[in-house]
Amino acid sequence: MPYVTTTDGTRLHCTDWGSGRPVVLLAPGVMSSRAFEFQATYLAGQGLRCVSYDRRGCGRSDWPWEGYDYDTLADDLAAVLESRDLRDVALVGCAVGAGEAVRYLARYGADRVSRLILVSPTTPFMMRTVDNPQGIDPAVLEEMTAAIEADRPRWAAELAGPFFAGAEAPCYTGTAADWHGLPVSAEVARWMTDLTLDSSPQAGIQICRTLFATDQRAEIAEVPVPTLVVHGEADLAAPVELCGVRTAALVPDSTFVRYEGAAHGLFASHAERLNKDIMSFLSA
Repeated sequence: MPYVTTTDGTRLHCTDWGSGRPVVLLAPGVMSSRAFEFQATYLAGQGLRCVSYDRRGCGRSDWPWEGYDYDTLADDLAAVLESRDLRDVALVGCAVGAGEAVRYLARYGADRVSRLILVSPTTPFMMRTVDNPQGIDPAVLEEMTAAIEADRPRWAAELAGPFFAGAEAPCYTGTAADWHGLPVSAEVARWMTDLTLDSSPQAGIQICRTLFATDQRAEIAEVPVPTLVVHGEADLAAPVELCGVRTAALVPDSTFVRYEGAAHGLFASHAERLNKDIMSFLSA
């Protein structure tokens, strides 16, 4: 069956490809698991069992009004692992998926998980506070929320350029021509924009709040499994020094890989390199 039912009755659409050691992919932001197409097909073809699912509020899963905090998202992940009886799992969390994976380990431990891979993570804590002065001004979150509420399709389209090219992206003027010259094709940029919109507006706003305002510094420091952290140096959504570098510094057993010139969407723009780095880490 392609659906897993969570503890609160939400149905999650799950894809299960291949056989062998399980790898579970946690997609970025409000994109469905289809965003990991470049990784899922490759990993399954390398003799791994590749499991991915659409986060609640996204894609083919149910779109409930509530449940977009990390505790609930971690419980959803637990439901998937338990329903498939997955063990010796390598968790691959991208962006908000990184925070999701870390919260799962904090709540459930590492009985089912042996490796962790964090791609463009938004951990450990993005928001500026008195004890996190390097963080991002909370006004940025409010501006993003206002943009989503005012014109979500425009917000998603404007996001595509910086998502793949960082500050080098052309300013979006309202035409598909703005996506030419990116490190992915214009078709991939359009596809990823459509994936972003295939989610509920409530999920979009609440997931952004969760990843921005949740302090995971303490639980990051307690991650009990070997961890690979991959981050692009041109990432605007989750700046590398604030997120990737600090995450790797806190995890007790971590390897940090910096992708020169890569932005937040490196799972697509640098898919071949990322796939090889994942396989190398899992084979070590």
